[in-house]
Amino acid sequence: MMESSTAVLAIKALDLLDQRAAVTAENIANAGTPGYRPLRLSFEDALKAAAAQGDDAVRQLQPTVERTVTNTGNGELRADLEMATASATAGRYSALVEVLNRELQIDSLAITGNS
Repeated sequence: MMESSTAVLAIKALDLLDQRAAVTAENIANAGTPGYRPLRLSFEDALKAAAAQGDDAVRQLQPTVERTVTNTGNGELRADLEMATASATAGRYSALVEVLNRELQIDSLAITGNS
């Protein structure tokens, strides 16, 4: 059965992935804006540390959002890299939803006794 700490962590991860998708969408929308510096949202290391501290730390976690200088060094956004980030984020989100779905199916089977 899925423990509440696991649910808290998974829900927070989904929320943070959703925020990353929004930041990436903003970057893509501004790809043609001269001088626009892309935003980056990071949370993985902070989420891992918060998980070790307990549910309250996970719930209170806020991601880090920074404007970056791109690989070209001039602050120009690369739309291809933003699209790759969007794709990776969507893939992680879908995978986490699938894991949660399977956990809920297992819990349901355990409760009802059906196979």
